[in-house]
Amino acid sequence: MMSKLKVTDNCRPGFVIIGRNEGDRLKQCLKSVTAYASPVVYVDSGSTDGSVEYARTLGVQVVELDLSIPFTAARARNAGFSRLIDLYPALNYVQFVDGDCEVVSGWVENAQNFLDSDDTVAVVCGRRRERYPEKTIYNFLCDIEWDTPVGEAMACGGDAMMRVNVLQQVNGFRDDLIAGEEPELCVRIRQAGFRIWRLDQEMTLHDAAMTKFSQWWQRSKRAGYAFALGASIHGNLPERHWVKETRRAQIWTAGVLIPTFLFVLLFGYSGLLILGIYPLQVVRLALKSELQGVRNWQWAFYTVLGKFPEIVGQFTLFKNRMFRNRETLIEYKQG
Repeated sequence: MMSKLKVTDNCRPGFVIIGRNEGDRLKQCLKSVTAYASPVVYVDSGSTDGSVEYARTLGVQVVELDLSIPFTAARARNAGFSRLIDLYPALNYVQFVDGDCEVVSGWVENAQNFLDSDDTVAVVCGRRRERYPEKTIYNFLCDIEWDTPVGEAMACGGDAMMRVNVLQQVNGFRDDLIAGEEPELCVRIRQAGFRIWRLDQEMTLHDAAMTKFSQWWQRSKRAGYAFALGASIHGNLPERHWVKETRRAQIWTAGVLIPTFLFVLLFGYSGLLILGIYPLQVVRLALKSELQGVRNWQWAFYTVLGKFPEIVGQFTLFKNRMFRNRETLIEYKQG
């Protein structure tokens, strides 16, 4: 059982949780945060699995989003934060948590202590781990993705503790972003003169629940969309936000396939030899990686393959903007 924070109202952190049809994952999430003597707001986006009712049985404040307005995770976080501060205006910190994550014991106290010790840091996060990385290669790939360097960072993910006054100063998340909203927020926080910090500590357990290739493809497509979207907003100097990631997908797809097509036209099937760059890149990444065994080669293979759904995500953004289509979420989770 987690210890309850024995601090005054203005010092203790509040929690904002967002979710939709997370089922048992949400129950684990809510139990992990209601163990603290802190206010909790759960923002629901149309669940049909009893999530709202369950949250209310725990005494959690619930915000049910108006689904006639396009949903984004950014909009949900803003709505939860607004309700939290309306109810508890003296709060200094807010811990954001995705509804498929469980907050690890000890994280909240240490994150709060770190923010208390350095007022130049506005956002602190830790190590998010997959709950079942051994179940599927796709869960394992998520676990590797979460393993980012500790210390000062450029951005955080969906789970992070933030200073309330700084979040208010930069006007919160951008409601209109369907992906990449946390890194975009962090750009503005850094531009305001504050720092992002990642602690070498367990923070949350995440349940990606990915069992199918199609789910991995959708998730990678969303990443490509987020890269291109971020680059379109903050791609200029000095940030160059996600420009490298966007161009990398372009180089490893169009930058290889177009020359291959031209060489086939000019020299026949021998032009297909250019495609050998893909297995060579897999070998290069596998030998460079610190992972061990077959997982090492699987990670390298999916890293190379992932550039294709990423470029599809970029094309989706381009198409949406060209034809002024309504942007809709790119979801991968099943129920």
